[in-house]
Amino acid sequence: MMDHVRDLASVRDATERLLTAVTKLDNAAVAEPSRLPGWSRGHVLAHLSRNADALVNVLEGRPMYASASTRDADIERDAPRPPAAQLADLRESAARFDGTGAAPADWSRTVTLRNGVTDSAARVPFRRWVEVDLHHVDLGIGYELEDLPEEFVTREIEFLAERFAGHKDVPSTALVTGDGRSWTTGGGAEGGPVEVRGPAADLLGWLCGRRDGSALTVRGDRLPALPPL
Repeated sequence: MMDHVRDLASVRDATERLLTAVTKLDNAAVAEPSRLPGWSRGHVLAHLSRNADALVNVLEGRPMYASASTRDADIERDAPRPPAAQLADLRESAARFDGTGAAPADWSRTVTLRNGVTDSAARVPFRRWVEVDLHHVDLGIGYELEDLPEEFVTREIEFLAERFAGHKDVPSTALVTGDGRSWTTGGGAEGGPVEVRGPAADLLGWLCGRRDGSALTVRGDRLPALPPL
């Protein structure tokens, strides 16, 4: 069961880690490429601010974004800003999200995200935690998948394993960490079963498209090609 109060606290912690790191960036560093193709670090920071406001919209029953083109235009508009402006926006948008999360609400209700995806309101804080911590890694400023909280890594692997469960392009696949934790995913494609084994950070990196899986050990067949998130 989702604990939205605990997850909101985790979002605050992740946001503070991010803000502390971003204070060390100068104008040149913000303009440099991030690890996301076609995006500078400024794009990543702008996206995080606009995502916080978008999730406020979700929790308050409005469309997450007015449109896909508006979302993209807002990120392009805000990406070139200097570090001080990025920091202020990150803080203020994070505070708006936190304030909305603290308001009395029915957390069992269903909410609508991008592209018509639905979820329980109680999962929204975890979704925000994913945005903050994974995009912190995407900045390429010293925060790596191995630095993510263990609880986060475990839950995000579980979430992504569920997302790909039964997918028509992914064979039956077992995910196994060195300490014996395991998940299953795929199952909708021919072939398999496949066992993919490795450190939790590398499993997560492969599942979320941040690593190519070359550090993983595969038994039974080749490493499955995962669809984009």
